[in-house]
Amino acid sequence: MSSEIQLSLFNEQPNLDQQELIPTNAKIPVPPGTYTSMTELTHHCNQCQRCGLGNTRTHAVVGRGNLQAAIMVVGEAPGQNEDETGLPFVGKSGQLLEKILASVNLSTDNDVYICNINKCRPPENRVPTPEEIAACKPYLLEQIRLVNPKIILLTGATAVKGLTGDKRGITKIRGQWLEWEGRLCMPIFHPSYLLRNPSKEQGSPKWLMWQDIQEVRAKYNEIRESN
Repeated sequence: MSSEIQLSLFNEQPNLDQQELIPTNAKIPVPPGTYTSMTELTHHCNQCQRCGLGNTRTHAVVGRGNLQAAIMVVGEAPGQNEDETGLPFVGKSGQLLEKILASVNLSTDNDVYICNINKCRPPENRVPTPEEIAACKPYLLEQIRLVNPKIILLTGATAVKGLTGDKRGITKIRGQWLEWEGRLCMPIFHPSYLLRNPSKEQGSPKWLMWQDIQEVRAKYNEIRESN
């Protein structure tokens, strides 16, 4: 580790020079309030080398949707389509996610912001390693602070574990409201899992997803009415 990076670890608040070091090493902290906008954060993500995924990405995939959304959807990591376009959830999984949201009159134009635990695609779409998740998590925490959602939907076990640390399987906790850092979170099935399980019979993953997204809509309405 360079002496410049070592010295930066002793600073409680980042100066401009230390902030510029953030994309260079996972040991550089990212205190809350580091970024004033998603544009600043995106700039760092696109040059980031905090983990080895920076060596294989085409584009960093930061997010899309309403930057003031009440609902944030957090996925695992980009796939091939996302890596090529720089946008999250744009392949078949993304198309299904849009249909799920639209089924209860939610949209990324007005109500939802979408992002991932990791901003770079793992080779062969493998699950991100704990080290890769830890290196990228500070960016996600800043995204949550900037968007300030009331509800966070965590798609799949990796998203749940990556943000909250909860290691339970998604089938055990999906559809349950969890509280994390004063925010309501709901684990839901990842759309890719629903694509692999197309049945709509009662008790099937798609049927359960329909129950969950209706509960999300009801909670969203409740929050809006209370405000």
